[in-house]
This record gives sequence, structure tokens and C-alpha cells, in this order.
Amino acid sequence: MAYTLEPIKPIPTAIAVSLTILIWFFIPVPEGVDPNAWHLLALFVGTIAAIIGKALPIGAVSIGAIALVAVTGVTNPGNSKAALVDALSGFSNDLIWLIGISIMISISLGKTGLGARIGYFLISIFGKKTLGIAYALAFAETILAPVTPSNTTRGGGIIYPIMRSISESFGSSPTAALRKRIGRYLSLVNYNTNPITSAMFITATAPNPLIVSMIYEGTDPSFHLSWGMWAVAAFVPALFSLFIMPLVIYKICPPEIKETPNAPVFAKAQLKELEPFSLPEKITLGVFILLLLLWAGVPAMLFGEGYLVQPTTAAFIGLSILLATGVLTWDDILKNKGAWDTIVWFAALVMMASFLGKLGLVSWLAQTVGTGINHLGVNWIVGTLILLLVYVYSHYFFASTTAHITAMFAAFFAAGIALGTPPMLLALLLGFSSSLMMSLTHYGTGTAPIIFGAGYTTLAEWWKVGFIISLVNLFIWITIGGLWWKILGYW
Repeated sequence: MAYTLEPIKPIPTAIAVSLTILIWFFIPVPEGVDPNAWHLLALFVGTIAAIIGKALPIGAVSIGAIALVAVTGVTNPGNSKAALVDALSGFSNDLIWLIGISIMISISLGKTGLGARIGYFLISIFGKKTLGIAYALAFAETILAPVTPSNTTRGGGIIYPIMRSISESFGSSPTAALRKRIGRYLSLVNYNTNPITSAMFITATAPNPLIVSMIYEGTDPSFHLSWGMWAVAAFVPALFSLFIMPLVIYKICPPEIKETPNAPVFAKAQLKELEPFSLPEKITLGVFILLLLLWAGVPAMLFGEGYLVQPTTAAFIGLSILLATGVLTWDDILKNKGAWDTIVWFAALVMMASFLGKLGLVSWLAQTVGTGINHLGVNWIVGTLILLLVYVYSHYFFASTTAHITAMFAAFFAAGIALGTPPMLLALLLGFSSSLMMSLTHYGTGTAPIIFGAGYTTLAEWWKVGFIISLVNLFIWITIGGLWWKILGYW
């Protein structure tokens, strides 16, 4: 049977290979840097360039990266067996499996209809005004965020169809004449909710556990950022962002239709089409509540540390319940390419980032950046602000949040530590901004092309709103967030 080959893309590949060769062979190894660390950096830069240029899908690029680390022996020269073990070490990282298993669990939201039910239920309550619909959409996504590690699935696969159906029920189609009625406003709220909810929980977007891993690698072993600590730290600034964001967009791109008395009627009609609250939905809801309790460490709080359940263990328990009850089948799991894809690329990137730290490259780079900022003669507060702004707004040059975080987070975190920034404050600022920066462009994360592609907004509107919302979010998370974390005793 004949089929069409889909080989590697030549131009992005040529760029990636050229960068690797340039760093490996032609740029002298800086003083104080292990040559093996420099060679691993060459492979790392080439991998990131291939991911950004989409030479192959990210999972395929990651397979190549694992092969190159193993065959070159940069992590363990002269010992091919040990080099292979190093190359595969990412697959033993529990955070990788936390995200992979959580993505599998989230299939049940769509399969049972629970995700849509939550969205339409909230609109049936709060949907009498356009602003109320916006808050209902934001609230619905927030409820789904802890158990939906794919922000694309959450914002683009679950909330977007609800937003689209509501817009069309008011005659707002993605045409020049009708898009401003309500669709433009709701689509912008739909999208800009996504970065905020992604910042709220470690399990709300796939790169967050990667951040936790890099923070752990960049500090002493006693430094610990748990699921509960992350969620508590994000809670207050996220509430402010979720409240203010729809108001700001309402001001910038106001909807022509401001009163929507028929929206609750439409939502109730959609709920009726979903049939009565089914047993699979009840089981799914029960599993999600159980996971939230376990991830938040409630059993340990009530009964002592002996009852602490690790987050990844909890995820396996939740998936086991869904499989045992038949809510999900093993075929559902096997067909979820996104979960297995995430496990593969996550393992490769965590492995490379980890060994860059172990071989001393990240420390060297951090000292170099920190020295450069110190030469400006500024204190750690100004220096941290500079680092944060450069980190966030460099996202204009990335088409992947994961690629951006992998390329820059560890070095910027270590540079901030070198400046004297309190470690937990720095970890939270960089960690949360890694999601908030998604608002900037129509290509910055997987959710963006789905919602932008609907055609309700122009490119200029999208970028204008995204930039303004990024400033609003950063201000909230730096000021209100910083104060909240101080009250919590985090720094």
C-alpha cells in the first residue's frame, strides 16, 4: 500500500544542526565550563531550535535528542551503558507521569459531558449579561483547571465550543459585520482566562511540573514547592486577575450586545440535550474531588504525615478508578496521543535540563547574567524585575511555552538567586509568569490558534489585548501576589 512520506523539514533542520555544530566545534569552551557541559548545551540548543522551527513534531525531536545524548556520551564519557541510562533517566521522573496520567484522566471530562455541563450550568446562573457570561466561562475553566493538564484541551476543547455556541445563539458569527456583537469579546475572554488558570495549579498545564523540577535542581534539596503550596500561593492573585481581566477587555473591545436575557434559556436547553446527570459523570466528579483532596494533602493534615499520598500516586489511583468502573477504557488511554506524546518530550527535556545543571552549565550562565546585571549597579529588586520582564516578553519569539521554559527558566532562576532574590519569591514570580506570558500572541500556546482561528478577532486586536492583559497580570501578581506570599511566610 502506497503512502506519502513526511520527512524532517529541511530548513529548520539545517538551522538546528548548524547551531549545534557551531557551539560544539567552533565556539571555544568558556573558562570554568566543563567541555561535556558545553557539548550538551550544543545538543540542547539544537533541540530547542528544532522544536521552535517544527522540524518534526516535538515528540519526534525529543526521541532524536535522547538518541544523541546516549550516542555522544556527553553525560558519561566512555561508558555507553551509563550514557544510555542517563539519556532515559527522564522517564523515572514522577512529575512527568503526574502530567501524563492527569491528561489521560481528563479524557473523562469530554467523554462523559461533565465539562460542558459545568460550563452551561454556570451560564444558566450568571448569563443574563454579557459580562456575566464572561465570568461564567472563566469560572468554568477555573473549576476544570486542577484536573486538566492540557490547557489546550481545557480552553480550546471544552470552553471554546461553549463560547462559540453562545456567540452564535446571539447572531454573532466571525464576520466583519457580526463579530463585534458578542463573539469578539467572549473569544478574547475565553483565551485570556487560559493563561491565568494555567498558572493556578501545578497540574493545570504540562510545563508546570517541568518548572518545579528546575526549581528543585536550582536550589538545595530542602527547598520544596508542593501542589498545595503552589495552589495557595496562586489563589489570591489569580482571583484578582480573573475578576479584572474581563473588565479590562470589556473596556478595550466592548461587545455591542451587553444584555443577554436569553443566554440562561439557551444554556438550560443545552443542558437538557446532555440528558440527566449520569452515573459516569458522578464517578468522574467523585474522582476529581478525591484527587483535589489528595493533591492538597488533606489526609495528611487530618491524620498525620503517614497518610500523605504523593501527587503522582494519587493520579494513578484516580485513573485506576476510572478504568475499573468503565468510565474510561484502555483503548481510550491508548488512543490519547497527547498524553503519551507529553511523556516522551517531557522526559527528554527534563533529562537535558537536569544534566545541564548537574554539569555546572546553568550555574556558570547564571553567574554570567548576574554579573552583567550587577554591573548596572541596581539592587536585587530592580534586577529581578529586569529578569522577569526579559523572560516574559521574550515569549514573542517562541511558538511553544515548553520550549521557552526549557530554554530560559533554569538560567534566569539561577541568575536571580545570584542577584540575592529570595528563592521562593523568585520561584513563584518566574513560575507563574511562565503561564501568564501565554496571553501575548496568537501562537504562544496550543489554545491560541484554536480561538484566534475562529476569526472573531483581528491580529491587531489580539496582540493589543494580549499585551495590555500581560501588563495587568504582571502588576497584580508582583504586587498583590508578592504581598500575599509575604503574609504566607513564603519569603
